[in-house]
Amino acid sequence: MKYPTLKERFFRYIQIDTQSDDSSATFPSTQKQFDLGKVLLFELQELGLTDVVHNQWGYVFATLESNQTKLVPTIALIGHLDTSPDVSGAGVKPLLHPEYRGQDLMLSAAGKVVLSPKDNPVLLEKIGKTIVTSSGDTLLGADDKAGIAAIMDALTQFVTHPDLPHPRIRVVFTPDEETGRGVEHLTVEEIDAKYGYTIDGEKLGEIEDETFCADSVEMIIRGVNVHPGMAKNKLINAVKIAAHVVEKLPKDSLSPETTEKRQGYVHPHQFTGTVEEAKIKFLIRDFEESGLKEKESFLKTILEETVSKYPPAQFEFKVTESYRNMKVVLDKYPDVLDKAEKAVAMAGLKPHRAIIRGGTDGARLSFMGLPTPNIFTGGHNFHSKLEWIALEDIEKASEVLVNLMKLWAE
Repeated sequence: MKYPTLKERFFRYIQIDTQSDDSSATFPSTQKQFDLGKVLLFELQELGLTDVVHNQWGYVFATLESNQTKLVPTIALIGHLDTSPDVSGAGVKPLLHPEYRGQDLMLSAAGKVVLSPKDNPVLLEKIGKTIVTSSGDTLLGADDKAGIAAIMDALTQFVTHPDLPHPRIRVVFTPDEETGRGVEHLTVEEIDAKYGYTIDGEKLGEIEDETFCADSVEMIIRGVNVHPGMAKNKLINAVKIAAHVVEKLPKDSLSPETTEKRQGYVHPHQFTGTVEEAKIKFLIRDFEESGLKEKESFLKTILEETVSKYPPAQFEFKVTESYRNMKVVLDKYPDVLDKAEKAVAMAGLKPHRAIIRGGTDGARLSFMGLPTPNIFTGGHNFHSKLEWIALEDIEKASEVLVNLMKLWAE
């Protein structure tokens, strides 16, 4: 039987809109994530995998049984179905730029969206490769459809070459990773593996074993609404109070746009309100849990001091835990990372351990009892209309997965 190529799978997946919605209370946050799940359900069945399930929460599961006579650990390969809420994923039109020569890439016909090596120097490492971008109107969706394509391609290789050694493999595709809720209705017992790998990273050869610690903060400010014609000395405008809170944030530090490497931040990413009630939502990030607490205390102090100047205004300050730095867990399981590094080297690449200025489903899963580092896909500029990837790098990710499963079968 002739199965789709990696390129055909990738292009099929990215043209299915699966954008999640971080303001939704449902799970998954958007029903359209089921659309890609249904496609993958069919493809996994077509490959002959067993225990293929697409459940009520949108998770897709499947099993490729081991071809070893000896007992070896079951390994989970994990990708996520959704794309970022930040940029539209509807109507993705992938553009191929074959045999890249280091030039600027015009993504939009009007030339308003330009991918340039001046701003993206890693492009110069891809000379001669096939670059894939969107048309500049949407994100591309390589995050994480490149990871899904790599997993599906590796599975195809095992199915079409039954002599390739591999352990029992559990395939797990999750919804709503981008909203931080990807494992909300998932258990380690359902995954049924000893170790896992998310295929959701960036640069070629990278293995990510450390994430931010992450919380979210919601400030609710309640003012006093009075008819503006009779408001003197009575009206307390919650929108203005909230604006003053934001204005007090540092201008040259503690924000995503002013930090890098191991520096944490506070990030106001949503602001809504009326005179009577205003809300500000923050993302809080730090590689140490103590750093989270310091930043949350800092925000609460700003809020208290500001609201106190506008009696009788009131406020609420809510902290919700998102995930923690998975390195705390992964350091206890060195073999999981060592094998990943060997698999990368077997593909002719230089393995490199990296930190994630973000998180993955693997961060939550590691603390739930499934040690799960993150493996590269080759993608860049995630959550952006300038998102891009080299097809050859996705192929390398697939090759690394085949190598990795060989190593676990030893």
